[in-house]
Amino acid sequence: MLAIKLKRTGKKHQASFRIVVAERRSKLGGRSTEDLGWLDPKNKKNNLEKDRILYWIKVGAKPTATVHNLLVKEGILKEAKVPVHKKSKKQPETAQTAPAVQATEPSAPKEEEKKEGTPET
Repeated sequence: MLAIKLKRTGKKHQASFRIVVAERRSKLGGRSTEDLGWLDPKNKKNNLEKDRILYWIKVGAKPTATVHNLLVKEGILKEAKVPVHKKSKKQPETAQTAPAVQATEPSAPKEEEKKEGTPET
């Protein structure tokens, strides 16, 4: 399966990327099918071949999440952005556990039920 993905180039701490079509499971420095443009995040410049990108998407190549978001930002794709980062594994408390905890704790008197003349401790 083909993917449109980023291929890192450039020196240490001066990363730039090529947008390439390559096999999804290939290595980062591996052989690519076609070069579709470049991205320089440090200078915030890029050059993308819109017609070739649309051709490869039409043929069946799927962009990675980062490339998809870049294409949406540049206006090449008219879709919503995809979340890139993983969601945390924490699960919110369910409604079933919260009432069980409240039922076992002794209930405190409400503000309205307290007498006005007694001092609070």
